[in-house]
Amino acid sequence: PSSTSGGFMSMDTVMPTWETETTSINVSFQYILPYCYKKNLILAFLSLIIALIGVAGNAVVLWILGFCVRRNAFSIYILNLAAADFLFLCFQIIDFLWKIINFFHPNSIAIPTFIMVVSIFAYLAGLSMLSAMSIERCMSVLWPIWYRCHRWRHTSAVVCALLWVLSLSLSIPEGKNCGFLIKWYDYEWCQTLDFITSAWLMVLFVTLSGSSLTLIVKILCGSQRVPLTRLYVTIGLTVLVFLSFGLPFGINWFLLSWILRYDVIPCGSYWVTVVLSCVNSCANPIIYFFVGSFRQRRWKRRTLKLVLQRAMQDTPDEGDSGSRVSSGNLGE
Repeated sequence: PSSTSGGFMSMDTVMPTWETETTSINVSFQYILPYCYKKNLILAFLSLIIALIGVAGNAVVLWILGFCVRRNAFSIYILNLAAADFLFLCFQIIDFLWKIINFFHPNSIAIPTFIMVVSIFAYLAGLSMLSAMSIERCMSVLWPIWYRCHRWRHTSAVVCALLWVLSLSLSIPEGKNCGFLIKWYDYEWCQTLDFITSAWLMVLFVTLSGSSLTLIVKILCGSQRVPLTRLYVTIGLTVLVFLSFGLPFGINWFLLSWILRYDVIPCGSYWVTVVLSCVNSCANPIIYFFVGSFRQRRWKRRTLKLVLQRAMQDTPDEGDSGSRVSSGNLGE
């Protein structure tokens, strides 16, 4: 009896404090939520504008590389990277429109859950393509003779196909067990799947950073310095933009969302990462055309096709004749 009464006494002393904290949290949410809604709406509009620009730019890259030029080893990676960015931005646009409509519409409009699953699928595929391209470029620099003699002609196409399948296999199970195909989901299984995907993201991040750093050291500090070509600049800028703008989306989605509580996550942090990821996907076509047109003469005679070819040029510039793209023995 004494212990029971003691227990009730402790609960009596705790309950007023708990009620006070709950009341203060509810009052604070009354002021925080409208501010968050407005902030998220502004970010959604900004993301929509950036995504529309990115869709147009990646569509041009897809058309030129898919139908207008002869593909080589690295243009295949860029083609698949543009496809992943295009897919990511398209489904982000649908998601933006849904959230904007729900903000103004009194009744929430249902939208299929697979939209976010496809976005994650495209995000993983894009990071995988970029990592594979950086690794292959690093191998071609470190072991040039072995690379040219032993590399299979269709390596790029096969690697891209495998990466698409792997990205899809990591996305569909998560969607199936977290509400995509069925309504029921298992929280622990979702955590396990996210842990596996997070581990794959870490592997990609380490390989991407390591291969890029190796290329920089080889170009700047190697005993046999490698001449800087437009392809090096294109890959380097693409990697730098992803590490600056694309990586926060993966960290927030696969890591922070499971570690931090909802009330601890800053207001609008998710939408900030979405805006940055849209900037990353939108910036890639701009990088290609900027690198291809940099220090270029006779502007009127250049087309988008030639500019994009120059961005993938793997030979040092020699005046204006450097616009010729050398595919070497790596033609696909």
